Amino acid sequence: MAVCVLVIGSGGREHTLAWKLAQSQHVRHVIVAPGNAGTANNEKISNSAVSVTDYTLLVQFCKDQKIELVVVGPEAPLAAGIVENLTSAGVKCFGHTGEAAQLESSKKFAKEFMDRHEILTAKWKAFTTPEEAFNFIMSADFPALVIKASGLAAGKGVIVASNKEEACKAIQEIMQDKAFGAAGDTVVIEEVLEGEEVSCLCFTDDHGPNMGGMGAYCPTPQVPMDLLLKIKNTILQRTVDGMWQEGIPYIGILYAGIMLTKNGPKVLEFNCRFGDPECKPTSEEDVAQRDSGISSGIAKVGGMLFFSPDSLRELQGVNLKIPPVLPIIRNHLGSRLLWL
Repeated sequence: MAVCVLVIGSGGREHTLAWKLAQSQHVRHVIVAPGNAGTANNEKISNSAVSVTDYTLLVQFCKDQKIELVVVGPEAPLAAGIVENLTSAGVKCFGHTGEAAQLESSKKFAKEFMDRHEILTAKWKAFTTPEEAFNFIMSADFPALVIKASGLAAGKGVIVASNKEEACKAIQEIMQDKAFGAAGDTVVIEEVLEGEEVSCLCFTDDHGPNMGGMGAYCPTPQVPMDLLLKIKNTILQRTVDGMWQEGIPYIGILYAGIMLTKNGPKVLEFNCRFGDPECKPTSEEDVAQRDSGISSGIAKVGGMLFFSPDSLRELQGVNLKIPPVLPIIRNHLGSRLLWL
């Protein structure tokens, strides 16, 4: 029986998810809250203004609309606990609990977790006062530093400083000027990693023990199959297993931002949802079945997400004069309709 699916979010990622879900024979209709102009003009997709922060209203909306599955796109509602609030009311969700989402919502938590489970990452220190951070910067034995707001900052809370002066200025902006609000109450200072940066995403379920992106393409020649398997075994699987060992069920998407250094792949950061734009070069499989299976606990743990051998490319809607090399699917990010 075809079902109705609710997608939470308004970005290009959510446009892509809704578009892909609507292709499934198992999906009758997709509602996007709040959605954007791109999700407002498809016969199987519509937008809703229902609040995604008032859980009582949202639960009632899901019951009234006979929603069988909620797919949560952005990190903020995941960190705020939307999944546990909906699932406790009997609404099936694809996404992480707020506790599991700490891998993304707290860079300090993520770095401590990686150290505990021997997952390679940059050398780091965390600070809660500007004075401590300034002192560390001046005594650090590596000239270039990365300054990160520990909390969620819409993908913009990372500043790469080429010298100590720039690093101190970054601390002032984040901790004293509150450029990212409470997200900068704690900062993480790291060494700069050199190499090629790649994104690696996988699905996982419950059967196992600087700024937003400007574009994405896949597959990538920088990650041949042997390296992909190494990343799976030493980073992705180790992360999922470690979360379970610490009593935190990890169900949904694990997205690792990875630097391919001369000493092997090292984690830059974790995200707990599809990337935007990384979601858009999408897989060929039925996303509705995959998401529903995971939320029901019937999919395999650590399943890798493989893409079509035909390279897919995506560029955000910015003013770039780049000629298209492949057929284009236009995904909207935060757009809205204006009636004149």
